[in-house]
Parts: sequence; structure tokens; C-alpha cells
Amino acid sequence: MQASDVLGIAKAAKEASKKIAKLNTAVKNKALLKMAEELEKSHDLLKRENAKDLSAAEKKGLSRAMLDRLTLSEKAIKGMAQCLREVAALPDPVGAITGMWRRPNGLVVGRMRIPIGVIGIIYESRPNVTSDSAGLCLKSGNAVILRGGSEAINSNRAIADILNSACRASGAPEKAIQLVPTVERDAVVEMLKLEEYIDLIIPRGGEGLIRFVSENSRIPVIKHYKGVCHVFVDEGADMDMAMNIAFNAKVQRPGVCNAMETLLVHKNIAKKFLPLIHKKYLDAGVELRGCPETRKILKGVKEAKEEDWSAEYLDLILSVRVVEDMDEAIAHIEKYGSLHTESIVTKDYANAKRFIEEVNSSTVLVNASTRFSDGFELGLGAEIGISTTKVHAFGPMGLEELTTQKFIVYGEGQVRE
Repeated sequence: MQASDVLGIAKAAKEASKKIAKLNTAVKNKALLKMAEELEKSHDLLKRENAKDLSAAEKKGLSRAMLDRLTLSEKAIKGMAQCLREVAALPDPVGAITGMWRRPNGLVVGRMRIPIGVIGIIYESRPNVTSDSAGLCLKSGNAVILRGGSEAINSNRAIADILNSACRASGAPEKAIQLVPTVERDAVVEMLKLEEYIDLIIPRGGEGLIRFVSENSRIPVIKHYKGVCHVFVDEGADMDMAMNIAFNAKVQRPGVCNAMETLLVHKNIAKKFLPLIHKKYLDAGVELRGCPETRKILKGVKEAKEEDWSAEYLDLILSVRVVEDMDEAIAHIEKYGSLHTESIVTKDYANAKRFIEEVNSSTVLVNASTRFSDGFELGLGAEIGISTTKVHAFGPMGLEELTTQKFIVYGEGQVRE
């Protein structure tokens, strides 16, 4: 793909962004519902195209967890459609007044939500990102340029074609949703130079992709960095609850960014808790890598190396550490975490409150699985990703996070002295 082709896509997106910013809510919702309907109607086509990607991925030796992320099952297709319907049902943030106040000189000052403009999404693996990102950008009045990875190219093209057709039929602007039709790295490099036409870049994928985008972009970047997520089982935690949460957080979908990668266990509960959860993990095929204290309790467990504590496995592998107290648990998270998601299992209200206040990750949970760190699960309809960048947006990004705010001022002839 030539640099001029990427430039053409960006220019067209800029023009579309001017139109979509003014689109009324009824048209946007009509387009979203049509997109959902057409995705469900096209499930046979989507499965055929996805099968091509899965076949290529299997030949490359991708892990079971990675194949799970790539698969467009009937459930996954229905999930994409449901996310679009949820987004349609949410309030339109564009034009919302978030505050209004009167100054002593009589000026009335307010703030209004407006679209960001053109958003470039650079992502790997998960084809549902194509649909979720397109839907959220449409509702928030932004044009979007989608550049997916090679492993999902056939699935992404099929989804984008369906969404574009539905948008045109509903009266949404042409070129509001565009997919870069190549997987060449050069296309990404060219995108990252186009600060005149693209207002924001959001990368979603592995550490290598995030670093490459951050280091090469002339455009502001909101990082959706790796998910080194922790569950801390506190002293006196309900044993059954802790077992269910620790198992779900690791095993339910190990290949996603909100899966737990390190289990922290208070020393006073470790000898009772670890043998029980170890059996469940063994039955599920989870490989444990433990600290010295863990290996004293669980014979035969592999030794956790220093690099394990900061690893995002995205697989059925789990690091386990026995900690002295909450101070050590929080210090471990601060040192090795990625500001993504952490959970505490506890009966102690004061400890729960302290964990929420002192752990600075984008989502902090009490007595719940890290798997709930997700835009759909948290009521955002869908998410464009989970930001680990504190500036502008932090955590799952929904409609509001895809807008910015401008000041609006009403006067009656005032001039500044």
C-alpha cells in the first residue's frame, strides 16, 4: 500500500468527521441498530471469513488462548450486535452541557462535550474490536480509521464491509468508518505521521505494538498497555468466594487483558487456601510459578523468576506469591503492575477501603473477578479499549472518553478592562 493511499484514507476521514459531528442522535442510533441487525444476518459469511484467519493462525502455532480471542463464534457475533444495541441505547454525549456558572461580571460560562475528530485504532487479534470501535466512534461523532492485525484481516474486512453498508443505508456519512486494507507495517508508519488529519491514536495489542506506536507517532496516543492484573486474597477472606474469584479471573478467558496474571495470598491463609485452589487449577490445566513460600506449600510448583512478576502471559500460566500483609501486596502491585486491574477478596471493610484508595490502577475491585474490567460489563455499552494512560482517559473507554470539552460563554456586551 502506498503512502498516498493512507493519506487518502485520512483526508476522507477528516471530511467525514465534519459531517458526523453534526449528525443527529436519531440517525446515529438508526445506523447502530442497522449495523447490529446486519451482523447477525451475516453470521455465515463472518464465520467463513473467520475460518480463513483461524486456519492461518493454527498453522502459525498460535496458542489456544490466542485462537479464542480470534474466533467469531455464534456467541461472539451476537455479542458484537448486542454491544452496538447497548451503545444505541445510551445517551448521546455530543452537545451535553457538563456545567454552567455565572461570573461576577455577568458572563455565563459552561462546558460542552464535542467529538475528538478522527480517531485511528491500531489493534491486534480480536475482530470484535472492529465493530465495538466503529459503533462507539459513530455514536460519539468521530470518524474512525481501523487498522487491524494480519491474523484477523479476513474477519476485519468482512465486519467493516457490513458496518459500512449499514451506515450508508441509514444516512450516516460516507467514509466515517474506514478499514486500512493492508497488514503491512508501513501503513502504520504512515498513519502515525498524519497529525494534520488524525487527532488521536489508540493502540491495542501486545507490548511491542504499543511501544512502536508510542515511539513513532506524531499524533497524541492513549496507551492501552498490557494487563498485568492481580487478585489479592486477604487474611480471613471467604474461602469459597476467594476460590471462585481466583479461578474465574485466570481460567474463564486467559487470553484477554483483564485476566489475572499474578495471585497474591496473605501468609495467614496461604496454607489453607493454596492447596485447594491448586487442585482446581491443575484440573483446568493451569501452570503455576511460585515464590519460595508458595513452593514450600505446593510441592513441585515451578519457581517464579523475576521476569514472571511483570509478565502478561495471556495463557493458562499464573504467578503466585505469598505476602506478609497488605503493605507487601500493595507494594508488589505498585512495582510490577501495569495500572490495569486489581482485585481484593476480603471481609474487612477497612482493608477494602484502603485497597481502593491506595491501589492506583484504572479499575480496582472488591470481592469480584478482574474479568469485570470491561466496558460492556461496567455499563458503557462497549469499550474502545482499556486505557492505562492517566491523561484524558483512564480505564475502559466508552462514549464520554471519546469526546473532549470546549468552553461556551454567553455575554451581554461585556468587554475586558
